[in-house]
Amino acid sequence: MSNSTIFIVEDEKAIQDTLKLNLEFENYKVLTADAGNSALSVFKDNLNAIDLVLLDVMLPEINGYDLYKKFKEQNAQVPIIFLTAKNQSMDKISGLKLGADDYLTKPFDLEELLLRIQNVLKRYPAKNNNLFSFKTGSINFDTYEIVDIKKEKHSISKREIGLLQLLTSNENKVISRDQIIDKLWSADENPSSRTIDNYILNFRKYFEQNPKEPQHFHSIRGVGYKFTL
Repeated sequence: MSNSTIFIVEDEKAIQDTLKLNLEFENYKVLTADAGNSALSVFKDNLNAIDLVLLDVMLPEINGYDLYKKFKEQNAQVPIIFLTAKNQSMDKISGLKLGADDYLTKPFDLEELLLRIQNVLKRYPAKNNNLFSFKTGSINFDTYEIVDIKKEKHSISKREIGLLQLLTSNENKVISRDQIIDKLWSADENPSSRTIDNYILNFRKYFEQNPKEPQHFHSIRGVGYKFTL
């Protein structure tokens, strides 16, 4: 029984509906989009939930090949299977050259597609809920290790990991200094708010393109801090 999440990007509603129905019947969780921009939005909002993408090549707004590159920028590990009406060998080669895990041409046999999905998912380790990945790095909450924007690995303190976990699990929500202190320090400790500021500055050095103009780790003056993807 699977509980993997599959993201279908397909603009032909009849095909999208058929795929969704059959995948849900196999106990997959299913997300859908029918155009390039909405696909990017859904992918970003579910970055750490999606286990596999079924990606049509001919799409409105952004074609499947360009979407593939954008998805991989945000999550290099996500497996992707191309679905397309194109059956020219050069189209297949183009998709596989990008690094796609598989390629099916329409019309395809549903049983074959389900088998291919199973085979691709088997090649990928089960998702580690204690690993958080985003566009500019990843955080392993078990090992207290991070991979920064330069793809370099660092070991950080238990308290820094705690703060990262608190922020990333509350995406787009402002976490106050008092909440952070209450969660990460014991009652007999008296941390300085400057300590938290220094942690945030470190996170920006690790994960931001420009630490002075943060895209992920924000300070909300007089209130607290916020993480956004």
